[in-house]
Amino acid sequence: MEGFKALGLSYKNAPIEVREKVAFTEVEASQFLTKLKETFLIEEAVLISTCNRTELYYTAQDNLEPEIIGLIAAHKALPSDQLTEYFNLYDSSSASKHLFRVSLGLESQVLGDIQISNQVKRAYQQSADLNLAGPHLHRLMHTIFFANKRVVQETSLQDGTASIASVAVDLIKGFVGNIENPRIALIGLGEIGQNVLENLNKEEAAITLVNRTKSTAEKLANERNIAVCDMTDLSKVVLENDVIITAVTTSAPIISAADFDSKLVHKLMIDLSVPRSMDADLESVPGLSLYNVDQLTERTLKARELREQAIPEVSKIIEEELTGFISWKSEMGVSPTIQRLKNALDQIRKEELSRHKKLSEKEMELLEVVTKSMIQKVIKLPVLQLKAACKRGEAETLVGVLNDLFNLDSAEVEKK
Repeated sequence: MEGFKALGLSYKNAPIEVREKVAFTEVEASQFLTKLKETFLIEEAVLISTCNRTELYYTAQDNLEPEIIGLIAAHKALPSDQLTEYFNLYDSSSASKHLFRVSLGLESQVLGDIQISNQVKRAYQQSADLNLAGPHLHRLMHTIFFANKRVVQETSLQDGTASIASVAVDLIKGFVGNIENPRIALIGLGEIGQNVLENLNKEEAAITLVNRTKSTAEKLANERNIAVCDMTDLSKVVLENDVIITAVTTSAPIISAADFDSKLVHKLMIDLSVPRSMDADLESVPGLSLYNVDQLTERTLKARELREQAIPEVSKIIEEELTGFISWKSEMGVSPTIQRLKNALDQIRKEELSRHKKLSEKEMELLEVVTKSMIQKVIKLPVLQLKAACKRGEAETLVGVLNDLFNLDSAEVEKK
């Protein structure tokens, strides 16, 4: 894994104001990776950018962290000195393990978040499309995907619903199941609001976005082909939609029982704001179901506890699969030596056969078969020993011994 590195920031060390500035859309990510490849001649790279993290994994012999952070800053038209403090750096010994943990949901804000796996897959596919996925990255990603299958099958890391946003969407699914052409209004598009929107993506419903900064709503709406309304039309939005979710910062409720007439209504109201943005008097409105953050949080606690119990099992799976990947990488490192050894022995075999020119064609054919079989048996033990040495971290010593015994380096030079 020498040369494989990573850098990035996440919700753990960067506020949302910073994460927003360095977040990449799919198109922007493609442009940035292309620029990265052209600027630094990097052959492998994958960029993972979500609302909670932006991380770049790449293969290079040199440490390019300052230059890459500078390139990110330039791409986003930001001063690089404002970003550097938020970036974590991972060297070759930790980058692969960190990518495992991110992809499997151990580093997610919602422990075991199932969305991150799909986000990583899309990022990997983008790298492959840009010819930025070489043998190392291909093998690493497929090992991670296999580990994810094991996590799903062998642990409870992804069981239950463990985020406020996903609990809210579960409630919505249950509520709109029997409504023809349901209408959903999402008011407030900060981090929580955007998480809800992301969870709502697959719902068959007409969605309307309302936000104090209308340009934010319009940008998100354009990406998803959904409607936008002004905050001044809030009363109309509340009356026209079957589900209303609020995730705004406010000192006083923005929706109350006064927004409804005395008729029976059939609506689901979900208040994700702290302080609350929906007045408690809404509970008096006939046919209206009201949920606040505390009520939704109760639903997540048990799932969170269950997922936390799975962390040791998931960590064990990561260690097992990472060990297998490291062994493969080490074996790839000794493959040239194995090939040179095979070539050296085959050259000796051919030279010996060339001395016996009086043999008939049939005899030569028989000798070809016999001597090739002998070479295969002779080389079997050194190959097995090399692979075992890889697992022990001692391959370099054995490679040196084989090079000295069979003069492999000079043999390779002579062959060229």
